[in-house]
Amino acid sequence: MRLENKVALISGGARGIGAATAELFCKEGATVVIADILEDQGKKLVNDLNQQGVNTFFTKLDVSAEADWQQATKFISDTFKKIDILVNTAAIYPRISIDDTDVETWDRVMNINARGTFLGTKYVASVMKKALTGSIINFASIGANIAGSNSSAYTASKGAVRLFTKAAAVEYASFGIRVNSVHPGYTATDMTKDIFVGEVLKDREKNTLTGRLAQPIEIAQGVVFLASDEASYVTGTELIIDGGVTSFGSRA
Repeated sequence: MRLENKVALISGGARGIGAATAELFCKEGATVVIADILEDQGKKLVNDLNQQGVNTFFTKLDVSAEADWQQATKFISDTFKKIDILVNTAAIYPRISIDDTDVETWDRVMNINARGTFLGTKYVASVMKKALTGSIINFASIGANIAGSNSSAYTASKGAVRLFTKAAAVEYASFGIRVNSVHPGYTATDMTKDIFVGEVLKDREKNTLTGRLAQPIEIAQGVVFLASDEASYVTGTELIIDGGVTSFGSRA
């Protein structure tokens, strides 16, 4: 029970890696608040988990909306008097060339992926600072480490998350708050199920040393480590969980 007595907020927790993280956090003893714009999926997951005898809650959250973060943070702080862990997983991943990317698409990706991470970190850290402890885990991507085609907005947003995380680690260190980023490789999720098919899937498998896509639970296991006291000396760093893709490059 590595997260026993800890309260965790997971944005984008209704599906994919966020949902896998929520499930694993519950198994490790945490009280989990799943925050997502996908209300039906989030409430169903909470109901399923609560039937297993764990403490899970749902709050609707548009990560790009400052008022939503203020409300979610207040709800959790008022209810549990603390927030020990924040996991920012919410993101979108449009596959589109630079030439075909319009300003509206660019701004939407930045607002959800980068601005959402900034807002979550800012408001949750304000609660953690009072307790002089906390762990914030921001989801970047191997797209923050290597570039690929038809993903310029996504790559730029995740690059922003990568260095924002380091900046936050510096600013919050004196408050006992650790801030780290997770960089998943090619992972089988709802967001990628229509992308990693056919020849694209074959290419991804070929460019991965493990020869396959990751499962969400495999990424979540790394998140548990960063959230736990086992990672008490880990802050401002990047946890790359990519099956070896960035070890030798990729034609992504």
